[in-house]
Amino acid sequence: MFFDKKIKKMDGWDLALTKWATAAFILFIITIWPATMDLVRSINPWYFLIATIIFVARPLHRIYLK
Repeated sequence: MFFDKKIKKMDGWDLALTKWATAAFILFIITIWPATMDLVRSINPWYFLIATIIFVARPLHRIYLK
């Protein structure tokens, strides 16, 4: 309940900036921890594309089809 009230106060800019902050933090972790860079490089890039499609499917469905 607490987070529901807080999230309802957020607008589009807040959500977009949160996504960018998350992406920047992940890039930070990858660059300072060499083992994560090796892991990311060892994974087939198509897996990242598949994960992106899976993660975006529900939000796009809710926005455009409901």
